[in-house]
Amino acid sequence: MTAERDPRIIVIGAGVAGIATAVTLQRAGFRRLTILEKGSAVGGVWHWNRYPGLTCDVPSQLYQFSFAPKTDWSRTFATGAEIQHYLADTAHRFELDRYLRLNAEAVGAEYGADGWRVQLADGDVLHADFLISATGILHHPSTPDIPGLDSFAGDVVHTARWPDGLATAGRRIAVIGTGSTGVQVVSALQPDAAAVTHFVRTPQWVLWAPMRLPQLPGVDAVLRLPGVHRRTYDALLWGSGFLADIVTKPSWRRRLAQECARFSLRAQVRDPNLRDRLTPIDEPLCKRQVMSDSYYKAIASPGSELVTTEIAEITPLGVRTTDDRLYEADLLVLATGFRTHDYMRPMQLLGRDGMSIDEAWAKGPRAYRTTAIPGFPNFFTVLGPNSPTASISLQYTAELTARYLVQWLRRWQAEEFDRIEVTEEATQRFNDEVAAALGPTVWNTGCNSWYLTESGGIDLFPFDRARLTELLREPDPRDFHLERTRSAG
Repeated sequence: MTAERDPRIIVIGAGVAGIATAVTLQRAGFRRLTILEKGSAVGGVWHWNRYPGLTCDVPSQLYQFSFAPKTDWSRTFATGAEIQHYLADTAHRFELDRYLRLNAEAVGAEYGADGWRVQLADGDVLHADFLISATGILHHPSTPDIPGLDSFAGDVVHTARWPDGLATAGRRIAVIGTGSTGVQVVSALQPDAAAVTHFVRTPQWVLWAPMRLPQLPGVDAVLRLPGVHRRTYDALLWGSGFLADIVTKPSWRRRLAQECARFSLRAQVRDPNLRDRLTPIDEPLCKRQVMSDSYYKAIASPGSELVTTEIAEITPLGVRTTDDRLYEADLLVLATGFRTHDYMRPMQLLGRDGMSIDEAWAKGPRAYRTTAIPGFPNFFTVLGPNSPTASISLQYTAELTARYLVQWLRRWQAEEFDRIEVTEEATQRFNDEVAAALGPTVWNTGCNSWYLTESGGIDLFPFDRARLTELLREPDPRDFHLERTRSAG
């Protein structure tokens, strides 16, 4: 590759998407690479989240990169700390350290005649021919707007910013928010707390799963045999396709999965009053499925209380509900999730002719095949809008997307173009196809979930893995404006 056609590439984010992208680019021969990570370590969501009980809801043997097999997971469903260690080890093993800049937050990026100009929070300015956003969606904590929150006399902590060494034993703990995080943190804190009060605006279905089950003896040794791990990984990928089928198509499989969630509640919660207050009004799987083998026991234990009455305010002493009851606490835990549709924002991203990403996304995030945005030349996203964050392996998706980008970069090297921008027509065609396919999905059955954008759209991928692979297997130049801006020679 000639020096003048060796692209300068900046990847924003060093979580699952960023690591998959950087390794794929490096293995393809691209070395003028810079990885910007705003945190103090790689890992993305697994770096920022350190709350008690943090566990992945995807089996460990599937939650890994195809190029970095790990056979010796300690549990069938890995803890957050073990996943973060795996991600850091993968980055080190593939020598990403040479490209990585930690504590380097990109606060602005603007496209001009000379490519991308990226501004960092510390004032440094970088330049690139291509900018790739691999920020993911779970990195901007969402803090509820509750009157009096600043007046609380005890400790207030968001689960995504859990401080090291926070004492929880013997304390009166109020947890606001449900979903996987709320369920996990309540389950972890309840045994040693003086009292746990869980404030749940809308209960969620909790499907029983052996979250704390150690990896079975001998699994590691078997997976190390020649070819076994790869075949096992491929089999798990194939098997995970049943989830995509369940959530995207009404069928007996969906009805069976939903009945399992209902049975899980009936079997584990004997108190009819508590069971009634724990029963959601929406269909199972409409929201991100919550999995636990301990929550129902924890919330039914002495000293625990489930509160479904709306919160009126936070006082110095605790949480007051609209029925004027005060629940005293000295530790307030916000398990209130993330602003999932910000993506690379609040970075000020300016594309062609000064178009801002806020203008481009005025009606909600949209992209072409999850990875290109009209008005933003030489810019791509990995796990961008309408990615399959609820149905297909994120690692598989990120690796597939990165290989797709490699093909465009090689065409740039071959001087087929200098500037590439997806057309509005192709983007609208893809989004129309997505909107039509979302109709029969379980996510479209009426619940209020973090999948919904501000305009009411569903930011998910309504197809199976085969369709995803088809869309990102090979670039289609007909869907892009390809321009030569530099003189030959």
